[in-house]
Amino acid sequence: MKQFRKYCFIAFCCGILFSCKEEVLPKPDGFLALDYDKPDYTAYTSTDCPYEFMKNTKAVVRYKNDCSAVLEYPEMNGALYLTYRPVDNNIKELLVDAQKLTYEHVVKADNIAEEKYVNDYHGVYGMFYDVAGNAASQSQFYVTDSTSHFITGSIYFNVTPNYDSILPAAAYLKYDIRHLMESLKWKK
Repeated sequence: MKQFRKYCFIAFCCGILFSCKEEVLPKPDGFLALDYDKPDYTAYTSTDCPYEFMKNTKAVVRYKNDCSAVLEYPEMNGALYLTYRPVDNNIKELLVDAQKLTYEHVVKADNIAEEKYVNDYHGVYGMFYDVAGNAASQSQFYVTDSTSHFITGSIYFNVTPNYDSILPAAAYLKYDIRHLMESLKWKK
């Protein structure tokens, strides 16, 4: 009996000594810490197109024959697609198409917030859409003078959308879109 108590006491002491270690926990998932420099803007115009705007110096612009353009952001693996269409008594149709394009993302989006844009001085009117969630496009917009010109724009990344991962880049490009909208002027 004394022998049994002795072994129990030794086992108890060993248990206390070896159980005081830190608990082993799995490592948390790592996340990207994307950090971008403050944007620097420069005036941008095409001799053949009826509009001009300020663009981020990190963006590479590629125009198409119809004055549509792609502003590529190689550092972010994304692009802002601009589509130009002349207004020819079809403003209502163009507005419906622009809104339809945005609301096609409602299936994957958590929320779509609309922001009206009005610049009477330059005759630029439009809407900015902030799309939250795993939608293909995080931001979209349209601008028009309502009589001659109509431009739509959408951000797309060359990756499968994961809202948390692309959020820093999407926020950076949202700021660029707003700056583009605010600086856009129609040529006379």
